[in-house]
Amino acid sequence: MKTLLASLRAILVLTALTSIAYPLVITAVAQLAFPASANGSLVKNGDQLVGSSLLAQKFTTPQSFWPRPSAAGYGTVPSGASNQGYTSRKNLDAINERRTALVAGAPADLLTASGSGLDPDISPAAARFQAPRVAQARDLPVATILKLIEANTQPPQLGFLGERRVNVLMLNRALDRL
Repeated sequence: MKTLLASLRAILVLTALTSIAYPLVITAVAQLAFPASANGSLVKNGDQLVGSSLLAQKFTTPQSFWPRPSAAGYGTVPSGASNQGYTSRKNLDAINERRTALVAGAPADLLTASGSGLDPDISPAAARFQAPRVAQARDLPVATILKLIEANTQPPQLGFLGERRVNVLMLNRALDRL
């Protein structure tokens, strides 16, 4: 009985520490040190919430840059990959359908869905590929769009992790400010 009571006390103490105290401390530190990130990196237009810089959104108009395709329809609840391998007929058909819609020569990240289905970034090549369409739809010179892409291109994280990338939401917001 003594061992049972000691075990129950240990479970209660560890549960309180790991389920209550630790999350509260981490949340408080995150709110103090990184408030924007801790709150979802929300992007607002005045008082209106327009999205998060961490999540892709569906942009389909010719006037906007488009993100990577999403196997989850850009929804956060069902987010995830399609679980189809590169040899899957269904996956190849989807890629070929996108290639036909976008024209041959499209960068791979405009043809393939990201692992999460919510990747907010595209490659600079994918942004440049879309520049003529966006420029024509907005009646702007392509050179202006290309300068905007370069201004919104982010380097690899910490200077060496990953590739250069362009956040689609932030690029479209910069485009709207022109």
